[in-house]
Amino acid sequence: MPQPSSEFGEALRERRLGAGLSLTALSAVVHYSKAQLSKVERGIKAPSRDLARLCDAALHAGGALISLVATPATGRSKQPARYGIDEEEWVMRLSPGGSSWFQPVGRREVVSAGAASLVSWGTGSQGRVSTAGGVGMLDASRSLFTHYRRLGQSVEPGFLLPGLTAQTHTLRELSAHVDPRTRQELLALGSRYAEYVGWLVQETGDEQAALWWTQRAVDLAAAGGDRALAGYALVRRALVTLYQDDAEQTVALARQAQSGMLPPRIRGLAAQREAQGHALAGDFGACLRALDRARTLLALQESEGDAPVIGSMHLPDSVGMITGWCLFDLGQPRQAAEELDRQLALVSPDAVRTQVRYGVRRALAYASHGEIDRACTLAAPLLDGVAAVRSATVTIDLRRLARVLARHSGHALVRRLEPRLAVLSRLPVS
Repeated sequence: MPQPSSEFGEALRERRLGAGLSLTALSAVVHYSKAQLSKVERGIKAPSRDLARLCDAALHAGGALISLVATPATGRSKQPARYGIDEEEWVMRLSPGGSSWFQPVGRREVVSAGAASLVSWGTGSQGRVSTAGGVGMLDASRSLFTHYRRLGQSVEPGFLLPGLTAQTHTLRELSAHVDPRTRQELLALGSRYAEYVGWLVQETGDEQAALWWTQRAVDLAAAGGDRALAGYALVRRALVTLYQDDAEQTVALARQAQSGMLPPRIRGLAAQREAQGHALAGDFGACLRALDRARTLLALQESEGDAPVIGSMHLPDSVGMITGWCLFDLGQPRQAAEELDRQLALVSPDAVRTQVRYGVRRALAYASHGEIDRACTLAAPLLDGVAAVRSATVTIDLRRLARVLARHSGHALVRRLEPRLAVLSRLPVS
């Protein structure tokens, strides 16, 4: 929980008076009660990071007030564990149905779950797979991966992770029995499977396991001759630090992923993540510059042939959506809500996870701007989707929404929404 801060309170009061604003006037701008602001200024009540962002923007503090609110302690290392990349010693991880998706099992169990499909592709007397068999497996696995990603938009990760994990292992095993060219393609596809597993594992709330799987994706890609995915792994690591509210690490990791040697799409996605980090820190100018760079780079992205698209495949205008995301963290909830309105209108209704992720943030933006009716009206139809996809990252914003609405507990729509919102806000987030 945030701790009372006399330093923040004193700085807030000094800037408020310097701007010629009364507590009543500031209260009307940030949509917090005058009494609560008074307690924060006197060091009696701890400021939330959301309040700090709103006050920082209202008083044009350029991130100075945000910097006085400590980043929440997560108890997690900011650096992923170091793993060797010896393929022969790589032990896949698969949970047969427990609560954790990062439980080690024996190689034999994993092989029986997925790699047994090698038999159907006709290994010869030397243990080789025919060229036609390898290419057939490759084509089938690409098609299957597209279906998995679509399913991931509407069901919880637990339904997909066993099959995805087994398929990743199958592709790796098969790569040892085919010609060199097919081997590279199988390993490249396997790396995309592993990267997607990492993303879904993060959705369960297990950040360390997500980083482990992301490193496995890098190992597979490197074994197939693709070093670029290591750059995207930095973008994925920056997503972990973003949800830990660590602006400095998010920006640092995203900048590392913008090397001129990497493909434009990876650099563009990294620039988007950098913008989100700057937004957390309250640096409006740096955020907009990173977004401009992202738009330029993503417009230059090269065709990846048959390879699955790196990053989201459900955002028609990813820079526009991230702009809306950033505006909220920059303490401009009304502008954020309007941009998210425009962007969500472009997203397919079938992309439930995407609709929920950005829809909850849009409702949060309206609520933070004091438009409680609008926030509740937008949030209510999202709750079935929230329950379906069970996303730890979405739950973070859902909890923030619940806290904002709790300040308006006498409102009829809030009372109607509150019981289910409270239940869904308790979804596990490690």
